Amino acid sequence: MSFRIRGQNASSGMGVADHSKHTFLELKRKKVYRYVIFKIDEKKTEVVVEKTGGPAESYDDFTASLPENDCRYGVYDFDFVTSENCQKSKIFFISWSPETSRIRAKMLYATSKDRLRRELDGVHYEIQATDPTEMDLEVIRDRAH
Repeated sequence: MSFRIRGQNASSGMGVADHSKHTFLELKRKKVYRYVIFKIDEKKTEVVVEKTGGPAESYDDFTASLPENDCRYGVYDFDFVTSENCQKSKIFFISWSPETSRIRAKMLYATSKDRLRRELDGVHYEIQATDPTEMDLEVIRDRAH
């Protein structure tokens, strides 16, 4: 008799790669990145960095980096000026789960989100988006102010 052992099942969520945590800290503390896109690597059963955007990149660059038909997590460092003319920065965690993505992907990302969020200490706001309008720049601006 043989048994197949799987690293993780869909209900337990994925681990978080050390590189993912380190990349987030570089965004948070050193402002090395404007954004980080994370994806689930099913073979490694962990959340890994898919893409980073440099400090000069825009929110449009960030949203354009999200796949149209697949789930991702994203962290975006939003800079703005308050009504008192103070420069501020807020870090947004965006869970991108478009309606057109596979059901398995939606389940994996939903069950892994809390674990990743716990690892990313310093996120100010969280947005769950299934369609681009739920995370457009106006939504980000409104939440940050």
